[in-house]
Amino acid sequence: MQEESDHIQMRWMELIVAAFFAGIGLLVVIDSFRTGYKWSSDGPQPGYFPFYIGCTLIVGAIVVAVQTLLGWKKSENDEPFVTFSQLRLIMTILIPTCFFVLGVVLIGFYVSSVLFISSFMVWQGKYSPLKSGLVGLSVSGVLFLLFDVWFLLPLPKGPIETFFGY
Repeated sequence: MQEESDHIQMRWMELIVAAFFAGIGLLVVIDSFRTGYKWSSDGPQPGYFPFYIGCTLIVGAIVVAVQTLLGWKKSENDEPFVTFSQLRLIMTILIPTCFFVLGVVLIGFYVSSVLFISSFMVWQGKYSPLKSGLVGLSVSGVLFLLFDVWFLLPLPKGPIETFFGY
């Protein structure tokens, strides 16, 4: 068994996820009140089904939280969810991916893709910047042809694409 301080316990993650789903359920229920959650003379109002889905989410979250709290002292609920070394590895992917998503909003999908792919190849794969840049440009170019040209499905663009008329 691992020492308590080098991992996040499963029970805490269960409570965090239960709280998250309870919050989402509450948000859905509150919005259902706004849109109408009852059965009217002509059928269900727009919030009728979301209301019950939100209630189900809340009930499920409460059940998980109660089960976790009731089993708090038992040893089977003490297993690690993730160690801090594993969490560090996850963050090496999650944080750059968050920057990629922010980049899509600010500078467009294609430029962000070039930067994301190229930087990951240099940082994680230890490839040369030239090779990484060429691969990033090639992948973004193929994605541009696939989505914007052939499927006519425009992806978010930034100032560089706008400069070239897209």
